[in-house]
Amino acid sequence: MSTDLTGKVAVVTGASLGIGRATAIAFGNAGASVVVNYRSHPDQAQDVVASIEAAGGKAVAHQADVSNLESVEALVQRAVSEFGKLDIAVSNAAYSDRELFYQADMEGFRRTVDVTMWGAFYLTRVATQQMIQQGDGGIITLVSSPHAFIPAPRAMAYNMSKAALEHMARTAAIEVAEHDIRINMIQPGWIDTPGERKFASEETLERAGAKIPMGRLGNPEEIANAILFLSDPQHEYMTGATLLVDGGISLPWWAARGSAAPSD
Repeated sequence: MSTDLTGKVAVVTGASLGIGRATAIAFGNAGASVVVNYRSHPDQAQDVVASIEAAGGKAVAHQADVSNLESVEALVQRAVSEFGKLDIAVSNAAYSDRELFYQADMEGFRRTVDVTMWGAFYLTRVATQQMIQQGDGGIITLVSSPHAFIPAPRAMAYNMSKAALEHMARTAAIEVAEHDIRINMIQPGWIDTPGERKFASEETLERAGAKIPMGRLGNPEEIANAILFLSDPQHEYMTGATLLVDGGISLPWWAARGSAAPSD
């Protein structure tokens, strides 16, 4: 059955590009009213709003830096003021500089943690407060990563942040279950997004994607569909769970295409 979010109100952070963009549009297509959060891409955020409205949905764009608690509070209040409530929150915004930890610029290192970990915490906290006040439960999904358990080099700040996010989400899920609030995580694999193109060329991405067991990078729409699944009210018994959608990238190396399994 297709997901029906008619009458629901959703906030998606980092929704002007990539996974966030695809998720906001998927929510809008499912009937939800959507607050499209962005920090530094206003034109792209307005394009997302236009796409949702063109399909008959409702959406507004809202600028907020998720690393700032007051900005996140204003973001959630925008959802309430525009649409009357908050039912669904998706923490997708992230930042990552890739350097060896002992050479890393500390400003970028801290920015990665502030956005990726603290931003997720702030949205989870503020959305939970609003949902408890409403008294009708709610659904929160945090975009994690296989980086939470795979120590990818040159990404220590990001790895740390995603690992912390996982434990944070599970702890929160326990604490808010009595309020009928579900908190789950999704771990996208290597997805073809503007963020990835910050670090790699088209040729590099194609070559690396061919080595993934599924033979390619994922696309944002595939992750958006998985987030839609986690946000579906039909799955009301699912909380504290992590959904891995990575094309097999976290499988053992011998699972890669063309590789022989190790001998016994």
